[in-house]
Amino acid sequence: MNQETWTGWPAAGAHGGDRPTRPRQALGLAGRLVLLAATLTSTFADGRFTGWAAVVAAGWIVSAVLLFALFFRAARGRRILGALLAAGALLAIAALAKEGGADVLAGVLWCGLGITALIRLPRAAGLPTALAALGSYAALGDEPLLAGLATAGGLGLLGWLLRLDAEARGTQHRLLQQERAARAAEAESAALAERARIAREIHDVLAHSLSAQLVHLEAARLMLDSGAAREQVRERVVAARRMAQEGLSETRQALSALRGDLTPVGEFLVELAGREQAPLLVEGTPRPLAAEAGLAVRRTAQEALTNIRKHAPGARTEILVRYLADTVELEVRNDRSPRGGPAGELAASGSGYGLLGMRERAELLGGELQAGEVDGGWRVLLKVPA
Repeated sequence: MNQETWTGWPAAGAHGGDRPTRPRQALGLAGRLVLLAATLTSTFADGRFTGWAAVVAAGWIVSAVLLFALFFRAARGRRILGALLAAGALLAIAALAKEGGADVLAGVLWCGLGITALIRLPRAAGLPTALAALGSYAALGDEPLLAGLATAGGLGLLGWLLRLDAEARGTQHRLLQQERAARAAEAESAALAERARIAREIHDVLAHSLSAQLVHLEAARLMLDSGAAREQVRERVVAARRMAQEGLSETRQALSALRGDLTPVGEFLVELAGREQAPLLVEGTPRPLAAEAGLAVRRTAQEALTNIRKHAPGARTEILVRYLADTVELEVRNDRSPRGGPAGELAASGSGYGLLGMRERAELLGGELQAGEVDGGWRVLLKVPA
């Protein structure tokens, strides 16, 4: 048994944690009033105390009430010195009351102090205080010594059981608070994860759609500046309009994916490769993918092609999908841009979170994403369990 067991204060959950319910408060107040009434009746009913003796007896009772209040306040505030001083004063008043003939008052003070000391104080202070109070009751009370010892022992056992009950409720209260905190943290973490997921979907859809529109609109602007034919400019504007429509369609598909619907990856990659005029190679036997894995493949392909369009326009691009036993791999490769450098405004139009978002998406699924230069070009390789 360590030192904390003897010097630690009992758990406060039963009498200092949550606010007691109204019925419990009413019951506790009623019990105190009944005890006070019984003490007053037994002290003054037989006419033993009259005149100044009655004033002294009333002073004992008032002092005892105030000292018990101070004892409870000090114990609740975990001030051991104040609690022990109040307990010592109560023992003194009980001895004076016994000497003055107020036997019931003395017995109530001894028994009450013994039980509350066991419940409220640390063991190192509560046990000696209870021993002093209940020992005084057994030695100085009206009962025979053996009966007094039995009564004192029963009261001590009652106080100890009440202490254990208070500690159990306090432990339950702390565990409940910890569980609530854990649930709140879990809910907050889930909300943040869902926000990050939605943010990735919004970024991937908008980055692909808007960058494609920006390419055509920028080309239309350059054509207008150079005096190109109206039909050529119109073709670029129509292409930008088509990209906007496709962006809306992608947004709807993203919402479907967020709801957990399966994603037709194969058809999407065929359509995407056709739009980008990039060869699509498939190794292994194609199979349906779960929503998250399929969405990761779709978004990675979109983001990789968007980056190629912005940073290496006109470069030869190749898309390769491998269906392995437990994983699916997507590889998007491009050669060096024939223009010899980035596409000016388009290269700076992104947010810079594309690769980061793809890597986060892969890692959340237990996969990985590699991106870097290969043979003078650029390669993006995604591996996810599927």
